Amino acid sequence: MDNSTKQELAYELEGIIRVYKDGHVQRLRETDFVPPSYNLSFGLSSKDLTIIPQPNLVSARLYLPKLHHPNHKFPLLVYFHGGAFCLSSPFTLKYHTYLTKLVAEANVVAVSVNYRKAPEHPIPTAYEDSWAALQWVVSHRNSDGPEPWLNDHADFGRVFLAGESAGANIAHNLAMAAGDPDSGLGIGLLGVALIHPYFWGSEPIGSEAVDLDRKALVDRLWPIICPSNPDHDDPRVNPLSENGPGLTGLGCKRVLVGVAEKDVLRDRGWAYYQALSRSGWMGVVEIDETQGEGHGFHLHDLESEKAKHLIQRLAAFFNRDVPLF
Repeated sequence: MDNSTKQELAYELEGIIRVYKDGHVQRLRETDFVPPSYNLSFGLSSKDLTIIPQPNLVSARLYLPKLHHPNHKFPLLVYFHGGAFCLSSPFTLKYHTYLTKLVAEANVVAVSVNYRKAPEHPIPTAYEDSWAALQWVVSHRNSDGPEPWLNDHADFGRVFLAGESAGANIAHNLAMAAGDPDSGLGIGLLGVALIHPYFWGSEPIGSEAVDLDRKALVDRLWPIICPSNPDHDDPRVNPLSENGPGLTGLGCKRVLVGVAEKDVLRDRGWAYYQALSRSGWMGVVEIDETQGEGHGFHLHDLESEKAKHLIQRLAAFFNRDVPLF
């Protein structure tokens, strides 16, 4: 019998985690590990590395597309996986397979970041780890960093952030930080892709008012992962909060928001797109809605036509010409 069944349960997020009164956390899915060499095709290469050593371990999985000549430069994608800030990693079968297909389709160098998870490491740890990883990536901009793949093959004039769900939330918050003139990041971000982003708020909007079961689960999440400020209008989870800095300072030139028709987070994605469009931010924002699908659908069926369309949409976004403004 699993020892966890003998312990007293403190709380559970259904299908995500169980937390016991002795502090033990049981993750209910996405705890698997596949090696970077797993099922690689399309001429791709992949490897794992440590960005920040113990005790504040931040690691990543890197992907390099097929090289057509030794000095080939590609757009650079810094990617943040989803999982409610509690689950998963770049090393799971789900995210490794997805990144493999995305890198092959888009021809980008990708750094898939493994940030520390709540509840053991509550917010702001995920943001701090992810910012540190982005700074480490940027340290290669003059081709003299510790990782040869980034020195030799990353185009630091074409840097993108992207993520799914909680990872999209991270990508947004890092883009906001990058837009601060005092951030010291050292480069400009070309674009950010937010796929099914985890944004929320204290007042329900759209379908949230009728989708009460799924709303109840999302309502519970932020107070668990951010006990220091459990307010759903914290600007980190509600970018449209009246208490927030607004969106005009978003530190990139292009944004793609991906939403899914049957996702309880859909209306938040649309609201973000609409607010960014009229905010005065000097960039281009676009939105792509997948009909008939729910949250993270593509990660569970990458061979479906709708998943392929989304990956192709992302690939086009990462490879469009640099805006002149």
